[in-house]
Amino acid sequence: MAQMSAPKTRERETEAEENLKGTLASVFIVGAVLLVSWLGVFILFLDRN
Repeated sequence: MAQMSAPKTRERETEAEENLKGTLASVFIVGAVLLVSWLGVFILFLDRN
C-alpha cells in the first residue's frame, strides 16, 4: 500500500512545482510593472524640479 501512494505524492509535488513556476513569472511581471511605474513617477518628479 505504501508503494502505491508514493507515485501520487510525486505527481502532486510535480503539479505544485508547475504552479510555482507560474507564480514566479507573475511576481516578476508585477514587479516589473511596479518598477516601471515608480521610475516614471521619479523621472516626472525630477523633470518638474
